Amino acid sequence: MRIDVLSLFPEMFSVPMHDSIIGKAIENHIIDLDVTNFREFTTDKHRHVDDYPFGGGAGMLLQAQPILDAYDHTRKTAKAAGYPQGKVILMDPAGKQFKQHDAEILSHDDHLTFICGHYEGYDERIRSIVTDEYSLGDFVLTGGELPAMVMIDAITRLIPGVLGNNQSSVEESFSTGLLEEPQYTRPAEFRGMKVPEVLMNGDHKKIALWNQKEALRRTYLRRPDLIDHHNLTSTQKKLFADVRIEEEEKQAAKDADKKKTFTDKD
Repeated sequence: MRIDVLSLFPEMFSVPMHDSIIGKAIENHIIDLDVTNFREFTTDKHRHVDDYPFGGGAGMLLQAQPILDAYDHTRKTAKAAGYPQGKVILMDPAGKQFKQHDAEILSHDDHLTFICGHYEGYDERIRSIVTDEYSLGDFVLTGGELPAMVMIDAITRLIPGVLGNNQSSVEESFSTGLLEEPQYTRPAEFRGMKVPEVLMNGDHKKIALWNQKEALRRTYLRRPDLIDHHNLTSTQKKLFADVRIEEEEKQAAKDADKKKTFTDKD
């Protein structure tokens, strides 16, 4: 996969995108990352890339010319290297909220281009080359670089060969529609906290059931909305019913303890 980024601050990508797992993927030529400073393509003698909006209004807008010319350059470079045109992603607060499902879809593309904005917004004509618009959520950042890095990380780790164990990206939170179950490593006991016995008995069938049940429990307690949109299997439905009963009993016990505490104080 080739990833092009158009940004006024290419240095922001120098360390995060060349370290750890993503850095190794670049070294191993699994992904090709190129960050272009679109200020280098401005025709303004003062190297300005922004201007006041027509019709008035607060703030400055990024001009279309530097970004579109920078895109034309990266497109020619990518084409010469044998890459298709690919999707052009605009980081914008008005865009679709980025989800794991989007990362999975985009990970199958051979070429992605990210446009990172700054200032108040964009000249609308920039959208003439855009195929997709994304946002990380309902909050405002100073620029599109951090969201682009988050998306690149989420997308590239799903590409075969990037993770040491490809199964990891399949079994983790959100890929299955549920949060991950609790996980443990050595030692078996630490500060009085013990690893659940079922994980140490070697019975893989029981372990698999425990994992499913605890994934359902964690999702139910922390993100119940995910369960509402998840098609549970017959086994999961039974496990989930047990989880709800157990949690209701725990809550009832807590309420009883609180009531007893207030009674004792009186």
